[in-house]
Amino acid sequence: MYREIGKTWQTVLREKSGDILARAIQLRREPTILRVEHPSRLDRARMLGYKAKQGVAVVRIKVSRGGMRRERPRAGRRPKHLGVLRIKSSVSAQRVAERRVREKYPNMRVLGSYLIWRDGMHVWYECVLIDPIHPSVQNDYNYRRVLGIKA
Repeated sequence: MYREIGKTWQTVLREKSGDILARAIQLRREPTILRVEHPSRLDRARMLGYKAKQGVAVVRIKVSRGGMRRERPRAGRRPKHLGVLRIKSSVSAQRVAERRVREKYPNMRVLGSYLIWRDGMHVWYECVLIDPIHPSVQNDYNYRRVLGIKA
């Protein structure tokens, strides 16, 4: 079943079919970091360790696309050698998204993230989080193994 969900998502993202464009408009209007009730891509969320139980959360985050800007040097030099534009980050947008979610939810651990949508300005990811102190997480063998908790 999850394989079929994944294939459907691949075709939707490739062809931009269905109501994904209307959904993209809704994504643009939402806040930057938003906790969602259920994952949009259940197949990817389950691969990362999502389970529909207490102590597990899914957060959607929007990250800006494009290159970085560096502060303009004060001393004189040729405009070509200012080194202000065309500077790329060495960190991917997905890693930036996971870091920002980790900063927003410091009591939770990020299991992973996956792409939701991408347009010219932004990229949206959903991050799967778990609360390591929650009893239902501590009683789960798979989560204990991920967290390194010995029982």
